[in-house]
Amino acid sequence: MGDVEKRRKFGRAFLILGIVLLALGIYRGEMVTVFRKAVVICLECIGID
Repeated sequence: MGDVEKRRKFGRAFLILGIVLLALGIYRGEMVTVFRKAVVICLECIGID
């Protein structure tokens, strides 16, 4: 197996792992929590509390 093939396999494995973890976070409802915190931080930055 060549060096390029190893990199491609690792790249694909990390891509699949990232997609799985992203889907798991959405399933658990963490996307809503992160979005709410981001909105609060943005509003604090511009001075609207």
